[in-house]
Amino acid sequence: MIRTILKDLGINSEKVNVDWSPAKLTEYAVKAGEGVLTNTGSLMCETGKYTGRSPQNRYIVDAPKAHENVNWNSPQNRPIDVETYERLYNNVAAYLSDREVFVVRAFAGADRAYARKVLVVCERASQALFISQLLVRPTKDELSNFGRPDITVFAAPGYSTSKEVDGVDGDAAVMLNFDTKGIIVAGTGYSGEIKKGVFTTMSYLLPVEDGVLSMHCSANVDPATGKTAVLFGLSGTGKTTLSADPNRRLIGDDEHGWSPRGIFNIEGGCYAKCIDLTREREPEIFDAIKFGCVTENLVLDPETSEPDYSDGSITENTRAGYPLTHIPSAVEPSVGETPSVILFLTADAYGVLPPISRLDRTEAMFHFLTGYTSKVAGTEVGIVEPQPTFSALFGEPFMPLDHMVYAYLLGEKIAKHNTRVYLVNTGWTGGPYGVGHRIALSHTRALVRAAMDGSLDYAGYRHDDVFDVDVPRECLGVPSDLLEPRKTWEDPEAYDEAAAKLAKLFKENFEKRYPGTSLEDLTTLKR
Repeated sequence: MIRTILKDLGINSEKVNVDWSPAKLTEYAVKAGEGVLTNTGSLMCETGKYTGRSPQNRYIVDAPKAHENVNWNSPQNRPIDVETYERLYNNVAAYLSDREVFVVRAFAGADRAYARKVLVVCERASQALFISQLLVRPTKDELSNFGRPDITVFAAPGYSTSKEVDGVDGDAAVMLNFDTKGIIVAGTGYSGEIKKGVFTTMSYLLPVEDGVLSMHCSANVDPATGKTAVLFGLSGTGKTTLSADPNRRLIGDDEHGWSPRGIFNIEGGCYAKCIDLTREREPEIFDAIKFGCVTENLVLDPETSEPDYSDGSITENTRAGYPLTHIPSAVEPSVGETPSVILFLTADAYGVLPPISRLDRTEAMFHFLTGYTSKVAGTEVGIVEPQPTFSALFGEPFMPLDHMVYAYLLGEKIAKHNTRVYLVNTGWTGGPYGVGHRIALSHTRALVRAAMDGSLDYAGYRHDDVFDVDVPRECLGVPSDLLEPRKTWEDPEAYDEAAAKLAKLFKENFEKRYPGTSLEDLTTLKR
């Protein structure tokens, strides 16, 4: 059956390895020189030229159905014509046909009612290991009845693209064809491109075909009450770190769907940043980096093979991909009830946002559509220090539809379920980046826990007129001055100037991205 499916896809490799175990894939990868074992047993691979996502090399195919649905006004959604996609598809298929390949069958979606079957054809065993750990692993019965996939992925890091041969600029290309549900990742060894290609495809399919909200968020659950929380945020804002709380059970760290049945993890693993990782600060992530895990671009001690997590000489974007089973507190299956609380995480490089603010529905929709944060070093090529940015939906690169589609779905659910929403600044205080300092993780954890259990509301709130949000007056374990960022600056007038500047940027960005839409419109937002 697999041979027939591969042949239909244009893959005619003489040696096909299907659904190999993590141990077998790891052993092969080491023998093939794709990576080495660290002292904890993880497979460490260097990804080459590309150590992060490369947005300038990513395209969405302008096919008939996608043409009608994709938000082509977003600069993230770069169109490519069908002919060029087919040209690259055929070239990559021929390239893989001449090589030994590793095939992975898995699900995107822990809730099988909304899951999609995914088939990934990999040039490297290490990438097959990565995606087999990051997607949802089928049972033996599900594999025996897997049949034809809904989504197919070609991962060919050794294939270098060119204008002459493939019709695309540069030596790498990531192409997503929503009409055929095909994904090509060529010329880059950064495995995050595979993961995000699947997620972006799901972020198209779930709202269009199922009316389900796809979310770039982490999620966890209180084991005592069963109440769930979701945490939105771009890479580097603390989604993975804050969701891996030993006092709560982890549903997932990055990608979820919100259906009428509740929430579900789209993945079966985690892809955590490793820079400056310590057991003291992030014990669950630290201990998850063991055999079966794939790490990327770590610097190892030549004698002991111990990773130096503080060394970002290859890239600040060092990563670890591991299955949820490596997290003792993970929920199985990774689903949860309708969220009682939503947290929007932002790393404010200006250092003026309060560490946490309560949002009403209108404010929640505004900040969801605004998606303010700072890109941090290493997550994209060329980013070496934090840069203030607006990424709608806290994940615009992975949300290909009109933003209002996702905004309506979220706003509808907030209203229906009376879900509490907070904006959390995991960035700077006491001044902007370069002057102030990053808010202590211990303080952020205390604020997040208080928001999740409802105790944050006990002391009441003061209204911040500049950002039009409500700020808690106090929180156990958090210095009172931290809750009023103006008091953390040596020069209060400088704070006022910076806060006014950021508030103006919020307004200008919203007016530019959503012309003709007022805040009042968000309260009556309709599909």
